[in-house]
Amino acid sequence: MTDRKYAAVSVRQLAAVVNRVAPRDRERWAAREPVPTVGGVLLQVSRQRADQLWMVVGMWDRAVVRDEVPTRARRAAAQLFTRPALRAFWELAVGGELRFRAEDVGRPLPVASQRIVRDVLGILADLVVPERVVPLPVVEQPGLKDTVPARDRAALYRGLADMAAAEPAYSGGLGMSEAERVRLLAMVGIILDSGARSGELAALRLDDLVEDVAVVGVRRRQQRAAPSREEEIAALAQVHPAAVKDIRAGRLEQRSEATRQRVLAAMDELEPLPEVEWYALREGTRVAVRRWLEVREQVVESLPLEGGRSALWVTLRATVIGPPGVTLSAAGLRKSYVKGITALNFVMAGRYGWSPLPTRMEQLRRAVEAEPLAL
Repeated sequence: MTDRKYAAVSVRQLAAVVNRVAPRDRERWAAREPVPTVGGVLLQVSRQRADQLWMVVGMWDRAVVRDEVPTRARRAAAQLFTRPALRAFWELAVGGELRFRAEDVGRPLPVASQRIVRDVLGILADLVVPERVVPLPVVEQPGLKDTVPARDRAALYRGLADMAAAEPAYSGGLGMSEAERVRLLAMVGIILDSGARSGELAALRLDDLVEDVAVVGVRRRQQRAAPSREEEIAALAQVHPAAVKDIRAGRLEQRSEATRQRVLAAMDELEPLPEVEWYALREGTRVAVRRWLEVREQVVESLPLEGGRSALWVTLRATVIGPPGVTLSAAGLRKSYVKGITALNFVMAGRYGWSPLPTRMEQLRRAVEAEPLAL
């Protein structure tokens, strides 16, 4: 039985409840009871969530013997979900005092782990005291990383333009070939003019450039017929954009049902984006893209495959996916961006007025407020 290793009556009762919805005996796994969620929907927990439930049971087992936790919390599972008991448990958990491994005790719990524990407490409360409104702890949401200010965006573009125009032996390239610098400048130009995400940037095709490379069409990613606008959805649902991303990607184990319902309601409320949004490219971006197209043509012409014939961005050297000229992935785009910004920060270090730029493409993309053309 699952209750024999727990000394406190309350924890034994809690373990018995958890064993119904996440049985230790894997032969009983398929017959596990569903968990009630928001709106009365019943769902069976995943194996990952089951492990999290048992983790918190173990944390309670270590908590109830502490002086900080009221003595009555040892008597019945319902007492675990009173305000004094929960407050004491949470302070111990966040401080790392309830960790399983002795060598880890005292190491504070990361925010992501705090969120998991908090959500599991909500599930357990619904199972143990379904008639009661339990005051769950609040987890501080991490703020988004700073975006790139307008002044720094202009300096970024000028710096990359200088790098792209330099000779191949230019020391600031830090191992970047001339073709890599030309490609990076075209990428950054399109990001600054359209606000495209890395996945949307990677999906661009040659026929997405129209009007003599004066306009680019960006296919906005959509799931469940809802817009791919994490920040807008997050603001409407009053959650962190990371929660929106997880829920839209189907990673539900680390998000509460209440959060999922708020996000889905916000997605339904927002008007869907058009399949393709068109953005005007500035003259500097047009020049950069034309230069890249010339480099790209030389690379693709020598390719014996058809893989990169229609993709705007292609590889420039042999990789595990094939010879130079095959379609560049979103991960490859991000890697190229990191390499280029690292090189630029090295070159510009110490120059008057230069602030080191973040190497995450997303921080640049979120700073852009590009307006699509009205069609």
